[in-house]
Amino acid sequence: MKNRIAISALASVSPLGSDPKTIVAHYATQQTAMAKKNFGLHEYWAASLPAEDAQRLEQLRLSEAKYKALDPSVLMAIDVSRRVLEQAGWQKGDVVGINIGSSRGATHLLEQYHEEFITTGKTATLSSPTTTLGNISSWVAHDLKSAGPEISHSITCSTALHAVLNAVAWLESGMADKFIAGGSEAPLTPFTLAQMQALKIYSKETEGHPCRALDLDKTRNTMVLGEGAAVVALEREHPNPLGYITGVGYATDDLQHNTSISDQAECFQKSMKMAIGSTPLGEIDAIVMHAPGTIKGDWSEYKAIEKVFGNQLPMLTTNKWKIGHTFGSSGLLSMELALLMLQEQTFFGTPFSEIFSIQKPIQNVLINAVGFGGNAVSILVSKP
Repeated sequence: MKNRIAISALASVSPLGSDPKTIVAHYATQQTAMAKKNFGLHEYWAASLPAEDAQRLEQLRLSEAKYKALDPSVLMAIDVSRRVLEQAGWQKGDVVGINIGSSRGATHLLEQYHEEFITTGKTATLSSPTTTLGNISSWVAHDLKSAGPEISHSITCSTALHAVLNAVAWLESGMADKFIAGGSEAPLTPFTLAQMQALKIYSKETEGHPCRALDLDKTRNTMVLGEGAAVVALEREHPNPLGYITGVGYATDDLQHNTSISDQAECFQKSMKMAIGSTPLGEIDAIVMHAPGTIKGDWSEYKAIEKVFGNQLPMLTTNKWKIGHTFGSSGLLSMELALLMLQEQTFFGTPFSEIFSIQKPIQNVLINAVGFGGNAVSILVSKP
């Protein structure tokens, strides 16, 4: 990176809620936000939004006639974007770039419209415009009356951090002064959950934590899905930022299997080295890992970290044991955890790996995300 980028604000809605103080309090406990729920004909572990946040989104849906047909992923994106705009001190109508991606997109509406089509042979008028990928950023731009570029993309589970990469590029090029970037995902639907079950990676735990992300001793896969959205407001300078983006990295594995990365996650090795740049390894205090709760996913990333850091291993953590895997928004929710650790000067670890959680001052945190096919992103955030 030529210049550091200021993180002016961050807003989220997740199984931990949407209020920063409440989210910090949740991270300070060893409780999970997961519960068993019925989706379609089957019961699954899942991490859903708290009732008060779900109610606020329903109020948003009913606030305007044109919002009634929107997918939950779009409503969550509008909600967090409104709040991040206010926190950043920006105004509706400002020239603000928007890049909010999603791995799965309008899952609820897609399944609803498909079921109607199978049943009746017909589909609703709005089935196409409300399920396109560009639907998310374009509705946010409409809601905020923004005049900047609108970008949408899907790069599976690294989508949100790819959105940040894109925003950084626009800001560094001088083509934009302000950007909202992140991801939104509402994957708690019968078909999406059945897909994860078919991959044999979904949690079947009957006691203890349903998802054992970063438990390197587990003997079976424990992925659990969650829903949520998160965005950051980015600009080149800000008088009182939450933190700075001081390094970015990205890489793609040579595809060995449709659903997995290489044994030692070469993509992460490359993306982490690029993001770290000239920063001494000993100054990287913590890593918020992607760690999805699968045996291979957790181990391959850990091996990559060992390859890069050797005997200077930072503190390691993940939030998926608590909020589940939120697919395209997961990387930004990991960035939220990183920024909270910088602000609170507290390391929020996992219940499984005390060896990774030796407390020390936190100045620089590396965030990892990767998706199917090995599309890795690493972003270094630093204390102001």
